Amino acid sequence: MTVTVIGAGLAGCEAAWQLAQRGIDVTLCEMKPLKRTPAHTSGDFAELCCSNSLRGAGLENAVGLLKEELRRFGSLILRCADRTAVEAGGALAVDRQGFSALVTEQVRSHPRIRVRAEEVTALPEGEVIVATGPLTSEPMAEAIQALIGPGHDLHFFDAAAPLVSFESVDMDSAFFASRYDKGTPDYINCPLSEEEYRAFHAELTQAQEAEVHGFEDQQVFEGCMPVEVMARRGVDTLRYGPLKPRGLRDPRTGREPYAVVQLRKDNAQGSVYNLVGFQTHLKFPEQKRVFSMIPALREAAFLRYGVMHRNTYLDSPRLLNRYYQLKSEPRVSFAGQMTGVEGYVESAASGFLAGVETARRLLGLQPADFPRETAIGALGLYISDETVRDFQPMNINFGLIPPLDHRVKGKRNKNAELSARSLEIVETMRETVLAGMPEEEPI
Repeated sequence: MTVTVIGAGLAGCEAAWQLAQRGIDVTLCEMKPLKRTPAHTSGDFAELCCSNSLRGAGLENAVGLLKEELRRFGSLILRCADRTAVEAGGALAVDRQGFSALVTEQVRSHPRIRVRAEEVTALPEGEVIVATGPLTSEPMAEAIQALIGPGHDLHFFDAAAPLVSFESVDMDSAFFASRYDKGTPDYINCPLSEEEYRAFHAELTQAQEAEVHGFEDQQVFEGCMPVEVMARRGVDTLRYGPLKPRGLRDPRTGREPYAVVQLRKDNAQGSVYNLVGFQTHLKFPEQKRVFSMIPALREAAFLRYGVMHRNTYLDSPRLLNRYYQLKSEPRVSFAGQMTGVEGYVESAASGFLAGVETARRLLGLQPADFPRETAIGALGLYISDETVRDFQPMNINFGLIPPLDHRVKGKRNKNAELSARSLEIVETMRETVLAGMPEEEPI
């Protein structure tokens, strides 16, 4: 039995790996390098099109818990992320190119995975996992639409942030620090005075946007809101969002600045940084003009400008079960952001569960019951919850996980106990979930 996995993003690579590790042959179809979307620049698998951060690393964060669960269940994506990590304070960020190259090498070298470089425009017969991502091509989107029928949303819009070279940042106008001195001081902080901020805000709200067919502000998912759209919501919106100064002290003044733009390392060498929270679809010359108003970026060399692209996702509560299978045709599963999970780690988690459960079904085993108390289970149960009427993409969060049966003082302490409860459950499941898999070799 061979399973076809369509798409070699984070979800597709994770799904293919989990199937192959359980003795199932996989044909992994990827249209790169023959064809690319507007957001893709590399021919490697698992390309990170937006940020290079996999977000919080600690167990007081729901995404930190999700990462730890995946580690304990042998996730390829987490192994490669840990191996290519760069300093990012309390977050797990990776060397963008190094991470994708390592995932590609691991997948291509697996004896049970056959890679086919081609664009798939119709759903094949047999067992299929569709992981074509938020940038699903038009022919495949049409094929999916034909399969699921009319009446279900298939798109919203997303944006990516610009990259600048470190050597072009004016460090006389910036400083290294992490918010509240948490972790190591890995972020470059670019302070703005009130006068500088207000001038920047005024130009940002009036800057010319690139044409994006069908784009409207309300179609953008909140987690990837373009910075100019956010700015139009009010003069102080950015100061309570990506430009918030809380927990940062300018060593030159000893005080919190009026506003702060943060830059995060984008590669292991520290030669490239991205503008945190600066997803945008402004025209390229406008990005250069407006973002150069930030004092530390007056002479910045932009290595990549921000881009806007269409994202595709399903009306999953009506279409999928908790294992990411299509209810009307269980031979077809979906994985990744097209299921309505939002974020790199969440995409990997959906690919993990889709791969595991497809393999277990083909091997005649019962599904592994990931309960709602686990992050993996909570995510699958959210995207398949038919009571969710206005379905929107969702990051993992502790609101999806049942509360404790006792009171705990302090949010961080409560979250830590929620994570401890989950990991106790995970330990009881490991033998079942990992049954028949080979020992993981170091990479």
